[in-house]
Amino acid sequence: MTERAAAKFRSIRDRGLIGLAAFAALLVALSLGGDALVARLRYERAAIAAGEAWRLLTGQLVHHDARHLALNLAGLALLWLLYARDARPREWAVVGLASALAVGGLLYLLEPQIAWYLGLSGVLHGGWAAATVFGRRRWPLEANVSALLLAGKLVLERFGSLGAALDPGLPVITVAHLYGALGGLAAALALARRRASL
Repeated sequence: MTERAAAKFRSIRDRGLIGLAAFAALLVALSLGGDALVARLRYERAAIAAGEAWRLLTGQLVHHDARHLALNLAGLALLWLLYARDARPREWAVVGLASALAVGGLLYLLEPQIAWYLGLSGVLHGGWAAATVFGRRRWPLEANVSALLLAGKLVLERFGSLGAALDPGLPVITVAHLYGALGGLAAALALARRRASL
C-alpha cells in the first residue's frame, strides 16, 4: 500500500466512515429480516414489562419499512457529512448509545400511553444535539444557529403541528426526538468536560 493510500485509509477510519458503514449495514440487514424480526426487536411496552429489556435499545435499530429506513439513513449520512470531524468515532458511539438509552428509558418511564416505537429518529436528534456542542470549536456561530434550529423544531413538535405521520400506519412519536436530544446533549457535555480536563 502506498503512503498516499495509507493516509487516505487513515483519514476514512479516523472520520468513522467504516463504523458508519457497518452500522448502516446492520440496519439494512435487520430490515431484511422481515416483519417477525422487527416485531421481536421493536420497543414494545408490554414486552419490556414482561422482561424483554433489550427492546429499550433494539427498537431503535428496526424500521417500519424501506422508506422509513431510507429516511433515517439519509439523516445519519447528513449528520456524518456535516459533523463527523468534530468528535472521535468513539465519542459519537457514546452519544448514540446515550441517546438510545434516553429514548427507550424515558419512553418507558414517562410515556405509558405509547405502546410501541421503532426507528432511529430519536438517536439522530441526539446526534444533532451533540453536534451543537462538539461543533463549537470549529464553527461557533453555525453551532449556535444549529442549536436554535433544533430547539425550535423540538418546540414545534411538542406544542405545534410539526410531526406528521410517514404513512397512516406509522405515527411519528415526536417525544422520542426530545428524549434523544436530551440524551445526546448530556453525553456531549460530559465528553466535552472530560476533554477539557485532560
